[in-house]
Amino acid sequence: MKLSRTILLASIAAVTLTSAAHAHDVWLLPSSTVLSRSGPVTVDGAVSNDAFHFTYRPLRIQDNLFITGPQGISVEPENMMQGHLRTVFDANLPEAGSYRIALVNASVMASWKEGEETRRWRGRHEDLATNVPADAPELSVRESISRIETFVTVGSPSEIAPTGQGLEVHPVTHPNDLYEGEEATFAFTIDGKPAAGVEVSIMAGGTRYRDQLEKAALTTDGHGRISYTWPKPGMYRMEASADDENTTLANAQRRVSYAVTLEVLSQ
Repeated sequence: MKLSRTILLASIAAVTLTSAAHAHDVWLLPSSTVLSRSGPVTVDGAVSNDAFHFTYRPLRIQDNLFITGPQGISVEPENMMQGHLRTVFDANLPEAGSYRIALVNASVMASWKEGEETRRWRGRHEDLATNVPADAPELSVRESISRIETFVTVGSPSEIAPTGQGLEVHPVTHPNDLYEGEEATFAFTIDGKPAAGVEVSIMAGGTRYRDQLEKAALTTDGHGRISYTWPKPGMYRMEASADDENTTLANAQRRVSYAVTLEVLSQ
């Protein structure tokens, strides 16, 4: 399912939440990543100090959630509820294959001078021209595209098609076929092209129960790929970000970021 630049933000709060992600872990956590037959999964979404523990605030989800299954079918979330510390929703997966559950935010931030005062604006790409003077002194514009996702497979895994927008993973090893002690390979792309030299971190959940973060730091090769051998079973969070100038906005920079929740099974 392709994301166009005209995708709207769920709200200004969603953009603020993306900024908060630089100081906290942002994640979607499914009740199961593998189902033997069609049926529901429940997904928690939160921003926290510890991955997969509810310690800070809920992940705000409105119309920026996309659940995409085999052959591009779309699934509507059900029973969505936002609490003080987490957001919860169900996804009823109707047929065999792999599903991508993704929260996608696209935004623009600008700052400029009006006399001695610094003005700031944050909002949708298409609203920039009417809110920010193009000839403003010391104008700085920054575009952001973030993707937070997880994968669930019903029965046999199926191919997961890339969107071709922003920073994302094009799986070489299927994300629902990960096992302790086995090496997995992932290919990162930016706008559909190999993302070389991008720093990627991988960390198991449960950090509150150990003294060290045990975060692995890797860098994508010339083909945008990393390989990693899973040290133990459990839920993992993998994230990456990059800056470039690949934007339609004049004199603007862009930040693309990505975070995914993966489950590693025991042998």
